[in-house]
Amino acid sequence: MSGAHPLGTIPATDEVIDMIADIEMQRQEMEKEAGLAASCSSALRRLHELLDHEKEALQLRGPDAGHPENVEAVTVEIERVKELAVIPSQGPLRKSAYPGQRKVSWRNAPRSPARNKGRRTMGRAGGR
Repeated sequence: MSGAHPLGTIPATDEVIDMIADIEMQRQEMEKEAGLAASCSSALRRLHELLDHEKEALQLRGPDAGHPENVEAVTVEIERVKELAVIPSQGPLRKSAYPGQRKVSWRNAPRSPARNKGRRTMGRAGGR
């Protein structure tokens, strides 16, 4: 029984694994051209379509013929792509872990040059 799978589970079908791999390859190509957010959005749309298809097949044919593992495999991939999409949006949040520094530089940026410029102008005009 060397072909038996642990706990008697059957892996996702090759067809579904290939479709997931194809979606991921297209996502990576699109990321180069359109960025991570757009590529993840497109991949998630296609993965959800695949998930709907697999759920429908599971309902029509039953668990023995519909491979519940296909549904699980697609669900896992959806979660992985969602996490990919979340990572960049957390970047700025991590940078703002020191809100005091950001606020100070933001507050001083518009004010300091105007205030210093005004002082310099008054100082130069009065001193010359």
